[in-house]
Amino acid sequence: MKALTANRLIDGEVVWLGRAGQWVETLDGARLLESAEAIAEAEALGTEAVAQRLIVEPYLIDLRREDNEIAPVRFRERIRAKGPTTRLDLGKQARREVSAA
Repeated sequence: MKALTANRLIDGEVVWLGRAGQWVETLDGARLLESAEAIAEAEALGTEAVAQRLIVEPYLIDLRREDNEIAPVRFRERIRAKGPTTRLDLGKQARREVSAA
């Protein structure tokens, strides 16, 4: 299973291609790519978004199911998805805790 990720050009925010073709700020809203056709379609949407200057450097990441959630396989992508590992009060992980309260 994979997802397409990039950085939003206007502010550098890490984003993922969402289920409806939009760019979302959290991994839980990402479109899960499980076939060659889905990957090709996502990559085409990424190329189009680069041409429109919405994102930069889209690429595929590997995902796995972990404790009923989707998680990146690589540590680098976990940091991009959540935030710094030494300061849990920063990044997307901090925003998630605030919104859950």
